[in-house]
Amino acid sequence: MSTTLNENLLLAIPLAPLAGSLIAGLFAKAVGRKGSHRVTILGVMISFVLSAIVLVDVMKGASFNATIYQWMNVGSLKMEIGFLVDSLTAMMMVIVTFVSLMVHIYTIGYMAEDDGYERFFSYISLFTFSMLMLVMSNNFLQLFFGWEAVGLVSYLLIGFYYTRESAIYANMKAFIVNRVGDFGFLLGIGLLLAFGGSLNYGEVFAQGNQLAGMTFPGTDWGLLTVACICLFIGAMGKSAQFPLHVWLPDSMEGPTPISALIHAATMVTAGIFMVTRMSPLFEHSDAALSFVTVIGAITALFMGFLGVVQNDIKRVVAYSTLSQLGYMTVALGVSAYPVAVFHLATHAFFKALLFLGAGSVIIGMHHDQDMRNMGGLRKYMPITWITSLIGSLALIGTPFFSGFYSKDSIIEAVKYSHLAGSGFAYFAVVASVFVTALYSFRMYFMVFHGEERFRGPKHPESPMAIEAAHGHGHDDHGHGHDDHDHGHAHVPHETPWVVWLPLVLLAIPSVVIGAIAIGPLLYGDFFAHGVVFEKVIFIGENHPALHEMAEEFHGWAAMAVHSLTGLPVWLALAGVVVAWFLYLKRTDLPGKIRARFPGVYALLDNKYYFDKINEVVFAKGAVAIGRGLWKEGDVAVIDGIVNGSARFVGWFAGVIRFLQSGYIYHYAFAMIIGMLGLLTLFVTLGGK
Repeated sequence: MSTTLNENLLLAIPLAPLAGSLIAGLFAKAVGRKGSHRVTILGVMISFVLSAIVLVDVMKGASFNATIYQWMNVGSLKMEIGFLVDSLTAMMMVIVTFVSLMVHIYTIGYMAEDDGYERFFSYISLFTFSMLMLVMSNNFLQLFFGWEAVGLVSYLLIGFYYTRESAIYANMKAFIVNRVGDFGFLLGIGLLLAFGGSLNYGEVFAQGNQLAGMTFPGTDWGLLTVACICLFIGAMGKSAQFPLHVWLPDSMEGPTPISALIHAATMVTAGIFMVTRMSPLFEHSDAALSFVTVIGAITALFMGFLGVVQNDIKRVVAYSTLSQLGYMTVALGVSAYPVAVFHLATHAFFKALLFLGAGSVIIGMHHDQDMRNMGGLRKYMPITWITSLIGSLALIGTPFFSGFYSKDSIIEAVKYSHLAGSGFAYFAVVASVFVTALYSFRMYFMVFHGEERFRGPKHPESPMAIEAAHGHGHDDHGHGHDDHDHGHAHVPHETPWVVWLPLVLLAIPSVVIGAIAIGPLLYGDFFAHGVVFEKVIFIGENHPALHEMAEEFHGWAAMAVHSLTGLPVWLALAGVVVAWFLYLKRTDLPGKIRARFPGVYALLDNKYYFDKINEVVFAKGAVAIGRGLWKEGDVAVIDGIVNGSARFVGWFAGVIRFLQSGYIYHYAFAMIIGMLGLLTLFVTLGGK
């Protein structure tokens, strides 16, 4: 077979979702609700099928790295649209399109009564197009286009219910926080362009050794250290790493399907993908890698703590996402790039499953998201129950489930690392195993087991009870669908097949994909297929964690059995047992613990006060700076110059006006006087 992939086939992959998005968005009235979901699902399905074909071809040795369209030349700088499709890209394409397809199908049931039905389908298809352009890019210009496009569409999706003040606040928060990260990202790209002279990945990577020998102008800092940290700041925003994590929990204001799409396999993993793609540069800077490791460790541990005190079912899953992204970032920091990508892949399936399962519960509970109003749903929603259990078992790293293989590999990779900060990172990822199991099964037990709390009055602190006390119902979908709690109990129900079918299809890889993929991805030649600039860099030549792990790997089954003697599995079991004891056996204890440690609870409930710090220090500071620039810069300086210039011109015109009488004899007299003056001057100068 040919070693080069077909260019037209690759073009069809991102363009098919784009076409569906445009049809659903621009011609919504003509195609209607059914037409909108059919055309967008068809576009994403075509993209998924073609991506799967590309992955098969890449595993057989095919690849693609070429310019598709040349936008412009500025001197020697080429601005192009191009595709780089190797094994990393092909795997990302399949993950993005599969999860997107599941979300599209799920949305038919979840958004069935929503007035913005067609608009929502248009947005999620546009999001899929943007993400595909990001992962398929072969140059920094297209990468930045895809990077900003997914940020823009996420802004539209988070603020989908634009009549709700909380949704507008959440999407503005996400947009502004991501701009902070994107500023660093742009600086990193600018440094590589200034000193590498190109926007093309291959051309920049080829100069890695040369760039590594340079210093940042005016300092003794390594140029690549500065550039890589700037690039990673972009990843901190997009992948919600501490301290730029604050936007992600509030993004739950959007409909549940976008929580699965944005926070499982797509937008938040863009930063992980980008650092992996930039691995030939990061490998030249241990300082940058240590920075990545420490940031990831902080995120993994401390964001997990916040999940323990959440009562909104979607927010528990959101903080779980933050913690798992921290795991992936730690793997990047210790140069275990394939392990990070492996966890990205397994996480995509089980986290999408958990988000969509949470949405199914919300539908069954008539749009109540507070876990304190749930309980005993297992017998009313059996499919949602079993699929959510599978997702939870995968998340906590239960042996033989997909999450176990990737999480355990990250822990092992960190253990073998010798970078600065790896000791703290090892403690963080191991301790997070217990925390993850605690908040995951706290959610599971509160929702599916125990007392049926939905039959009584709402919990007094739940949003629905507060809204009811103020005389208005809860409106999750923005279409007048209230909480159905007008003085009588409601009975939960299993959701329609368009909702539970994606759960079943996501549950299958959540169980099996880890065992299937660990050998080829971590210890095989999967990443040798396609365009790999330096395979040894991807393995981590200077940080040989994977080499040492490979010596101890004897297959997926042996790995699972051997783990039963290891600390992580027992920590996970301890977390499950503690959750069972606190939330099923002794349900009075959580309240007593809360009362016994009010300071700790307040710290966690207020999310370490980051929102208040940002509001006081940055938001008010930015307002003060803006007001100062307005009054002193704009009004005093700029307006002063502009208005002063206008006044001077007016004065000058008033003076000149007296010399422009309009009489010919005045002008003739002025000419004679001028000639006499010039003659006098010439005679005087000639005499000298």
